[in-house]
Amino acid sequence: MDFPVLVKGQNMPLPTDVSQVDIVLGWTEADTEVDASALLLADSGKVRSDADFVFYNQPESADGSVRFLGNGATEEGAQARISIDLATVPDDVHTIALAGSLYGGTFGDLGKLTLRVVDPTGRPVAEYITADANTESAFVFGEVYRRDSVWKVRAIGQGWASGLAGLAQDYGVEVDDATEDDATEDDDRTPPSTTSVSSDEEITVPPQTPEPAPAATTATPARKQSGVRTTKRAARKPKPITFSQAEQESWQPARLFSVAGIGAGDEQERRATSALVATMQAVPPFARAVCLRLGAPAGAFEGYLEVPYERGESRVVPDAVLKVARGNRRWTALVEVKTGNGKLKREQLENYLDVARRKKYDVVVSISNDIPASAGELPVAVDRRKLTKVSLRHIAWAEIAHEARMVLSHGELESDLQDWILREFLRYIDHPRSGVSEFVDMGRHWVAVRDAVTAGTLRAGDSKALAVASTWVALARHLALRFTAELGVPVTHVLPRRFATDPDARNAHVADRLATDGVFEAVLRIPDTAGDLVVSADLRTNKVRCRTTVDAPDEGTSRKRVSWLVKQLKTAPGNVQLEAVFSERGNEACEHLDTVRTDPRVLTEGRAGDIVSFTLEQTFPLGSRRSSGTATGFITSVTSSADAFYGEVVQPLRVWVPAAPQQTEQPGPLPMDSDED
Repeated sequence: MDFPVLVKGQNMPLPTDVSQVDIVLGWTEADTEVDASALLLADSGKVRSDADFVFYNQPESADGSVRFLGNGATEEGAQARISIDLATVPDDVHTIALAGSLYGGTFGDLGKLTLRVVDPTGRPVAEYITADANTESAFVFGEVYRRDSVWKVRAIGQGWASGLAGLAQDYGVEVDDATEDDATEDDDRTPPSTTSVSSDEEITVPPQTPEPAPAATTATPARKQSGVRTTKRAARKPKPITFSQAEQESWQPARLFSVAGIGAGDEQERRATSALVATMQAVPPFARAVCLRLGAPAGAFEGYLEVPYERGESRVVPDAVLKVARGNRRWTALVEVKTGNGKLKREQLENYLDVARRKKYDVVVSISNDIPASAGELPVAVDRRKLTKVSLRHIAWAEIAHEARMVLSHGELESDLQDWILREFLRYIDHPRSGVSEFVDMGRHWVAVRDAVTAGTLRAGDSKALAVASTWVALARHLALRFTAELGVPVTHVLPRRFATDPDARNAHVADRLATDGVFEAVLRIPDTAGDLVVSADLRTNKVRCRTTVDAPDEGTSRKRVSWLVKQLKTAPGNVQLEAVFSERGNEACEHLDTVRTDPRVLTEGRAGDIVSFTLEQTFPLGSRRSSGTATGFITSVTSSADAFYGEVVQPLRVWVPAAPQQTEQPGPLPMDSDED
């Protein structure tokens, strides 16, 4: 880790050569949604107007300098992202407060909270981590502020129990009538006031004394108020267009994007690019979802194909140019697209970076079938000096498909026609001729590494092993994206925190496990499941092993605990291994599920203590080919094994919930008072 980790109250200057930063607010509990916000504050500590409150219903400040980019899932939980263009922040804005709020629960329930500052290349600049939150439902993570023309970041870590509406009001934002149910009457805020720090400055938080409820909360419905609306807008759920008059099942509806006559190479790329840009133009929620990943503001989207640019005496022609307009701000991206096995080229991307810098565009985007091992990583290294004014971002076709499916499943579309167009786009990219693949192969070093594992000659420091290790992590992320799109919930690939910002250390760790045990392993966290889904690929035995661990009930006999589990697995395959772990250390029992179904006592007889947890594991054959284009391929076998185990074993399981406390005796009727003496 080569960036500073701040402690509460500490501040540090931001690099002088960085004019734009992203603020990433993170929390461990991915099932809980935090409403992130940024407030542009004058020297009074208050907003200048309601337009200075940036959040989900108002995702950009009036000047475009601060933008809310939305929430997303990470390997460690969930996060929200806010972009700040330091060069365009108005002179009378002294501080940008970075906060979050909840509409139920407290920040003390969310585990570790993080504020991370990243530069345009995705590299962390500073980080603040805290687990001190308690009863707060609104929380100030930190602030970016200006002192003598130098931008600094400061860790705050303080909050109060009043939610988004209360947070907004404390900073001087006038709240709309629609928020009267959102604000709380009692203001139980933690009184941070002023906290001394180990520097020449102090932390100042807005006044924490209770204030009277604004008039908006008692106004009649007919009254119009000019405040911001803090309640979330309800999304409309369109009805998918259905075709019911076909006389035979073989009849296929006409395609919006035809796959007829597609060749390879350039033709494939042009068709895929055109389908993508046209769909983004016709379906604004989808355009917003894709552009959000690229750092664009919310606004009117336009896309153009093959726009020529002069570069010295030569000419460069990006596959597409994306533009987003919001107010006076214009965001522009040059796009390079690859399909099939096409690989991105450093020289081509650097040429686009030169053009973008000269034209004062914001970003160069690469799209290909390469899935980065983690968000923010690039498949091609470029000269970092070219990234001082322009960002370079990569998005995989799998991520684009994921965004399309998420928009469809979350009901954010405005019409049935938009729903049909987006489904037609997915229908196109799912066709083999489109050249779009969710994961292509394990890379050119796969065969050599696989054979070295089998022969026992692989060493962790081998450069080929490190390359394949990175590809495995990308495959794990691909699995998470597939489950996310299919289930409609944010599925994350869980990695130890120390590897989140250090790809080299992560790849070394994976390569070491491969060299030592011959095993790849990925942990997928799926919301509302009883346990994580763990996928292990053993190259020495050519087996895929999928497992999950479930806490046993903490009441009843061990035999009843076994029955509780088996009842939930009525349709699970009988060859699933069921291991019971007992409270007495070193005391476990393991049998196949069909054996336990026949006689549950085989897990409990002669065992000391109570069962505290169950582990369910199923073994599948592992293909060895590097490509996913065959039934025996490595990628196919890993993917199909994870799908099968989730559907047959993980999905039916529910966490044990104790019964409500029972009354020992039913109370009789209370005696009636009598008016008689």
